[in-house]
Amino acid sequence: MKYAAVIEYLQDAEVVNAHRPAHRAYLAGLLAEGKLAASGPFVDGFGALIVYEADSLEAAEALIQNDPFKAAGVFLRWTVREWKVVISSPTAMTVA
Repeated sequence: MKYAAVIEYLQDAEVVNAHRPAHRAYLAGLLAEGKLAASGPFVDGFGALIVYEADSLEAAEALIQNDPFKAAGVFLRWTVREWKVVISSPTAMTVA
């Protein structure tokens, strides 16, 4: 199942930038394990959208709890909801 997390970030660019490499390495590991569908920050700096592949809401929450951004205090608040893909374009998701 897919779980979409809308996550609000700490508004301190220095802290966010300092911990971004570890956060992205963590996400790359989740991708390799089949536990990540998509992720990326909002352009306005608010935070990010992360779509996890997980068996339950609790499992998706655990992925957030283990993220280096959570440990560093970058993740302030989040909402996670089960997400159902109805229509998808294989070319719409390009890496920036």
